[in-house]
Amino acid sequence: MSVLTQENITRPEFWQELAPAFHVVDTAFLQSQTIWEADAQTLDTLRELMRVEGYFQLPPQQWGLPIEAMAELVKTLDSENLPLPFAFVYDEYWCLFVRMHRILGGLLGDGYLRRPDFWTWMVNPQKNESGWRPHRDNTHETLFPDKLPKTLTVWLPLTDATPLNGCMYIVPADRDPTYNTVDEKEWRYHPADVRALPAQAGSLFMWNQAVLHWGSHSSPRATDPRISLAVEFQSGNVPPYNQPLSKPLDMPSLPVRLKLVAKQILQYKHMYPLSAETETLAHSLMQLPTT
Repeated sequence: MSVLTQENITRPEFWQELAPAFHVVDTAFLQSQTIWEADAQTLDTLRELMRVEGYFQLPPQQWGLPIEAMAELVKTLDSENLPLPFAFVYDEYWCLFVRMHRILGGLLGDGYLRRPDFWTWMVNPQKNESGWRPHRDNTHETLFPDKLPKTLTVWLPLTDATPLNGCMYIVPADRDPTYNTVDEKEWRYHPADVRALPAQAGSLFMWNQAVLHWGSHSSPRATDPRISLAVEFQSGNVPPYNQPLSKPLDMPSLPVRLKLVAKQILQYKHMYPLSAETETLAHSLMQLPTT
């Protein structure tokens, strides 16, 4: 019998039994989380990278969270035929983004907000899979006149991302002729300007939503999948690009998490195959009461 039923997935016990070492809306665990410091010089450097190249990449960070086990849990979801964004039922996945609160505030301004846009990937080389095809997350209108972002995407590999298992590729903003122009739907970059972004597990990426990027096609020569997460954020000084927005340190309840996962399943269905069963379930979850 499929575990993908509303009766199952609305029960906290179901999720705890699936991953006993993880937390589901555990107040004590959430209150114990720390936020990284971010000095002015570091923030200036990151802002300049974002302004000029449209992205930055940092080496593996001290997350204080079980990155390897979090990757294994994504594999468990896959083996149970559960859509991978259900990883965000668990507190640990939200806490990753709590860590970088001061960095995000330094890039987007105090009062920045978490958008209802996130995803979890497992690109399996043994299944001939690939990441999402080339795209811009949004338009050039998500840039301020000084080319700093109104919105940005945080992308985190939970396993090593390599050219063989589907690492990210990007066209740096300063090498993309149609970046931040009305012609942004036309791609005129030179192939030699494409930049591969291999990364170790636990690395940290951020890019603005006008930059062109994609996840590459994996090779059967790769031995391990590429497992990764992304969450989007926006300035609090501009109108919402999607709703509902939320304060980045506020942790959603389980019903809200389930509704948000359902929203992802439906709003990104153009990017991957979606079964009728999963689509029906997502629509039903969108009707859950949250109070």
